[in-house]
Amino acid sequence: MAPWWGKESHRGTPVVVKMENPNNWSMVEIESPSDEEFLNDAVSKRGRNKNAKQLTWVILLRAHKAAGCLASIAAAFVSLGAVVRRRIAAGRTDAADPVENPKIKSRFYTAIKIALGLSLLLLGFELAAYIRGWHFEAPDLHLGRIYSGFAVRDLFGTVYSNWVRIRVGYIAPPLQFLTSACIVLFIVQSVDRLILCLGCFWIKLKKIKPIAKQDLIDVESGDGQGYFPMVLVQIPMCNEKEVYQQSIGAVCEMDWPKGRMLIQVLDDSDDPTAQMLIKEEVQKWRDNGANIVYRHRVIREGYKAGNLKSAMSCSYVKDYEFVAIFDADFQPNADFLKRTVPHFQDNDEVGLVQARWSFVNKEENLLTRLQLINLAFHFEVEQQVNGHFLNFFGFNGTAGVWRIKALEESGGWMERTTVEDMDIAVRAHLHGWKFVFLNDVECQCELPESYEAYRKQQHRWHSGPMQLFRLCLPAIIKSKISAWKKFNMIFLFFLLRKLILPFYSFTLFCIILPLTMFVPEATLPAWVVCYIPATMSFLNIMPAPKSFPFIVPYLLFENTMSVTKFNAMISGLFQLGSAYEWVVTKKSGRSSEGDLQSLVEKPPTHQRGSSEPNLEELKEEINRQMKKDSQKKKHNRIYTKELALAFLLLTAAARSLLSAQGVHFYFLLFQGISFLLVGLDLIGEQVQ
Repeated sequence: MAPWWGKESHRGTPVVVKMENPNNWSMVEIESPSDEEFLNDAVSKRGRNKNAKQLTWVILLRAHKAAGCLASIAAAFVSLGAVVRRRIAAGRTDAADPVENPKIKSRFYTAIKIALGLSLLLLGFELAAYIRGWHFEAPDLHLGRIYSGFAVRDLFGTVYSNWVRIRVGYIAPPLQFLTSACIVLFIVQSVDRLILCLGCFWIKLKKIKPIAKQDLIDVESGDGQGYFPMVLVQIPMCNEKEVYQQSIGAVCEMDWPKGRMLIQVLDDSDDPTAQMLIKEEVQKWRDNGANIVYRHRVIREGYKAGNLKSAMSCSYVKDYEFVAIFDADFQPNADFLKRTVPHFQDNDEVGLVQARWSFVNKEENLLTRLQLINLAFHFEVEQQVNGHFLNFFGFNGTAGVWRIKALEESGGWMERTTVEDMDIAVRAHLHGWKFVFLNDVECQCELPESYEAYRKQQHRWHSGPMQLFRLCLPAIIKSKISAWKKFNMIFLFFLLRKLILPFYSFTLFCIILPLTMFVPEATLPAWVVCYIPATMSFLNIMPAPKSFPFIVPYLLFENTMSVTKFNAMISGLFQLGSAYEWVVTKKSGRSSEGDLQSLVEKPPTHQRGSSEPNLEELKEEINRQMKKDSQKKKHNRIYTKELALAFLLLTAAARSLLSAQGVHFYFLLFQGISFLLVGLDLIGEQVQ
């Protein structure tokens, strides 16, 4: 019996209560029995009194944890409410946004407000009808009821029955036709995405990757050995004081014979402080042996394309065979040229070698995490599949190496659109040049951390392709490339992925879906609302598996961004004023902060060759300027279109309850909340 009593004596849940003062106490659970042991003890007569005390302590412990959780949630909601109140009180909206055409923006916003007003009116009307007994479950509305005596026995019944006749006879048919058309486009685009994913799976399964003609040879073996052609490296920048050091430093440290590489820093800054800092940085590297020059344009026309075009007009460019381009926030690895340039050797048809991007701030906030999903799919799937099977993809504007002959034969850089990178890629493809995409060569850069910066970037990225499509369509039709390549470029590259995607995404989920709640005779199947979007989101997130917990926010955010993308697409397609606006994406300089810190910690014998006092002075100057700029410009805004659409979707969600449409209700509810959060600028960087 001794072992039995000994084992019994250890049962229970010892709990230590720590109390420093009456207002600060906590409980720590030292040992917790299994559920089976606890239940056995609970029914045991011998341990009944003792287990009653144990149960009391466990309940107190669980209640304490639950109270702490509820307190945290309550504190978060209180903090969120305070932020919203301050933001509304500040009154900063996107009314003065320079990216969008004010007239077009005003009309678009007016149309959304009208739709919101009508939806509120109809919601009240339908609610009154529901209270009076008009209970319809879409799509099972039977018109026979309208003509019954119950339906028309009073004025309200007469009015409502006439409204039902109008929507059944005149509104529902065209709405259903538009719904069916958007569903077809949705399915076609989903099939295209599925085919791309299958192509990526095939590449992974067969372990296919571009292989250079020659193995890499150590640079130190001498310029006369190995394949080391003359390479021109260009770093275009404009008022980017936060990141200029990291790109210049990374490029100057690339492994390539100094006599066979020239670095051009193409500074388009109109800020004298930025010019001074960049010029000083270039001089430091030149003093330490780097073959680097500083160029500044007096007449700043054509944005980035004009800057690159001006640089290519220099007389010494004729001595170089290739040109590598890096934006101001890009940091190539030391072996970048050694892993990209060899793909040109003995392959005169290759005009471009493109590397993929990686991101130093991908986990900074929710916005950067969602961007990572999109861009990981773009590089891992779209660029890799198109590069392997078609030898064509859109140049990403940076982290790529061009054959200068391909640029010259294709007409060089043109300032006619805001997507000069896509423009030159299309023209080079029409001239027969092939492209190579290297998925295993990465170049670090930054993601926009604020919604304002991301929104402006997406506006440029979606208006420019529509401009280019209008300009390039005649040339594509007349070109000598194969019919399949013409079909791919016109239908897949431009229409399906650049025009149809933002069109159906906005129209189907932000316009048609809410309308079908108020016109239940036109139906949108649940598989269109829920199942296919969920499947497509799952496919999109596969290249970034660590982002899987964000699959639902990603789906909702993509639909939210469809407003900006649709507006940009219309601006570019119809050549509206906002389509020609170029706004440099704002950088945070987070990666350059780490780079600067590492430079301070390194010994003075480092190649940068600057003394610590000078570096500290430069750091202080940058910090002062950044603080000054943040005080002037940095703030969160309220986005009126997104807010109006949020209330429209939430109104439609309330209407869906009357028809008992569960899937539609939840989708509209969460999509409306998503629009609300974005409209209040609660996603991305929060400025204190």
